Amino acid sequence: MRPRWLAAVHRAWMLYHLADPNFAFLYEPPPDGEWVALDCESTGLDVQRDRIISIGAVRIVGNLLLTSQRLELLVRPERALNADSVRVHKLRESDVALGIDPAQAMRRLLEFVGSRPLVGYFLEFDVAMLNREIWPLLGVRLPQPKIEVSAMYYDFKNRQLPAHQRGGTIDLRFATMMNALDLPLRGAHDALNDAVMAGLAFIKLRRLLAAG
Repeated sequence: MRPRWLAAVHRAWMLYHLADPNFAFLYEPPPDGEWVALDCESTGLDVQRDRIISIGAVRIVGNLLLTSQRLELLVRPERALNADSVRVHKLRESDVALGIDPAQAMRRLLEFVGSRPLVGYFLEFDVAMLNREIWPLLGVRLPQPKIEVSAMYYDFKNRQLPAHQRGGTIDLRFATMMNALDLPLRGAHDALNDAVMAGLAFIKLRRLLAAG
């Protein structure tokens, strides 16, 4: 953990570079015991070329996943969908044409998340896609702490192994993880469904890891 004075300097530096001061709340201390589970669907897997087409997010407070406090957005991409991605997420050109523009979507997402840590499954990709849209708007990237559910699952499964077997390969596929945790599988490749499942896994893994 960085010293308090260094954290204050970093916050001041980031606020200085924030293009829209209305989003200074991103750098406030997060509410205690709150997180946001997040997932995005995109036109493909190329961070440099593809675009976000849907966002799902749901708040977590303590050990509760608050599906009543959720965000579900369709985003109108700047490039056409390809057939492979449509087969995965089932969203057609006619569906995303009804979505909001990316800048509006980013603002709504940031207002929903606030300074809460982000939770997700292979979150790095989603964050990279979001940062591509947020950087031109605000001059900063997502500042919230990020919690990777697959890393939590790896730690949990690794602890169960004999000492001489620890540190090896563990199956981190999403369905494998959910089945091992005895959690329900909802329809995959739907942003809100995926966010809900990641949130449920986070809550259970947090409890299991705390129990040792």
